[in-house]
Amino acid sequence: MKPNKNNKWSFGLKMLGVIILVLFIAVGGYAFYVYNSLSQAVDTMQEPIEREKSEKRPEPVTLEQKQPFSVLLLGVDEREGDRGRSDTMIVVTVNPDTKTTKMLSIPRDTRTEIIGKDFEDKINHAYAFGGVEMSMDTVENFLDIPIDYYMKINMEGFKDIVEAVDGITVQNDLDFTYEGDYFPKGDIHLNADEALNYSRMRYEDPRGDFGRQSRQREIIKGVIKKGASFSSLTRFDEIFDALGKNIKTNIKFDEMVDIQTNYKESAESIQQLEISGKGAKIDGIYYFIVADEEKQKLQQTLKEHLELK
Repeated sequence: MKPNKNNKWSFGLKMLGVIILVLFIAVGGYAFYVYNSLSQAVDTMQEPIEREKSEKRPEPVTLEQKQPFSVLLLGVDEREGDRGRSDTMIVVTVNPDTKTTKMLSIPRDTRTEIIGKDFEDKINHAYAFGGVEMSMDTVENFLDIPIDYYMKINMEGFKDIVEAVDGITVQNDLDFTYEGDYFPKGDIHLNADEALNYSRMRYEDPRGDFGRQSRQREIIKGVIKKGASFSSLTRFDEIFDALGKNIKTNIKFDEMVDIQTNYKESAESIQQLEISGKGAKIDGIYYFIVADEEKQKLQQTLKEHLELK
């Protein structure tokens, strides 16, 4: 199943979701105040992690030198008292030399080795077992490439962000009802509660997780489009506050500025990679099985994009 081509741009926006808000800096007399507010919000988003140096990246990537880099995007449905699982996992690789970006969505049920647990399980369980660090290690092993950064989005708290921008518009491609909310096909406006229900529906969608991920990307696209609009200028304090509470990353503010400065042209050429596989039950549990040949093909594509030897 091939994704809607319109979603390719939303992938790029997701990668640069926080960074694109730097656009506020250029808006008239608000510039200095907004810049400081954004800087403070990014400080709130900061969540350093402790990982051993990866053998796949002996020396840390240097954004000032415009080196290709990778980011693991985690959409996590967290609730109070529950770490949750990473329902959405997207690996983004960015190459400023070729001015291209590649995106790979990893199905949550993909069966692979969980690094640190020494057994195979669904890839999204890595987050439940060991948080961001184990997720990065597991994805790094699965794709055989270094994972340089992460960005974790709390999908439960995403309604705070939707509320901060006073609702969003999405392009819906499936007519359905979920939790009492009806979502017709076409461009629809969503309030905060509707956006959360829109992102959660999965079982009634013939595409399963792929459809759910597509709707989540539509929500993020809608948030960024609305947040970057001139009409949202008066609400930027609320927007930054919501972002700070619901997005965590190890990308520092100066690194975000480097990305915005040195890599922004890479978002103009975005390719979505697909994982081919088949569903199977093992001991009564459903898994998405990726053949070794398919995995090696993806690994080679991403290694070449990251200019790895």
